[in-house]
Amino acid sequence: MAVIRVVLADDQLLVRSGFAALLRVEAGITVVGEADDGETALAVVAETVPDVVLMDIRMPGMDGLEATRRIMADERLSGVRVLMLTTFDLDEYVFDALRAGASGFLLKHTRPVDLIQAVRVVAAGDALLSPSVTKRLIAEFTARPSRPMPRLGGSAFTEREHEVVLRVAQGMSNDEIAAEFVISAATVRTHVSRAMTKVHARDRAQLVVFAYQTGLVRAEHQA
Repeated sequence: MAVIRVVLADDQLLVRSGFAALLRVEAGITVVGEADDGETALAVVAETVPDVVLMDIRMPGMDGLEATRRIMADERLSGVRVLMLTTFDLDEYVFDALRAGASGFLLKHTRPVDLIQAVRVVAAGDALLSPSVTKRLIAEFTARPSRPMPRLGGSAFTEREHEVVLRVAQGMSNDEIAAEFVISAATVRTHVSRAMTKVHARDRAQLVVFAYQTGLVRAEHQA
């Protein structure tokens, strides 16, 4: 089994130490670096190329948002996933962090079992978006003027891909989508993967952002 390599970036030593202690005793996960600000985080990530970065949104100097943008812009770090650390589930920077390329959010006071699960979920390429974060996205996008839908890299969604993406954006899991369409979860994963490829999305979180930002999913779909 491949070991998930993690970097911790948080200016609070207590938070970093607590998370590091929990992760280091977990089989299949190892902490390869720590940082207390965005610039240090960038340097550590570039040196270690981890699978997952636990990144605090608010840090002195370069904050977690800018550090995430720079990680996402570096082709050498294309396999790195960023999981944002926040004190509040509806942090004011949720939307900006997702646009920056974050794969999801984790509350700092999360339970140990949820921390481990979050790291595994994000390392596998899935998004970690709580229902409240999804609602925040809906509210954010429906309050903005609609934009024309851009071309999808020369290839539009198929009808089934469109249906699957709509449900992904509504927060449904692969198993839930499979049950609705009476198909296998593996088939759902294939549709999601193809849709992500067409819009150059790194993971499900980016696919959700695309769906709302382009108007593919609208408020009436959320009734």
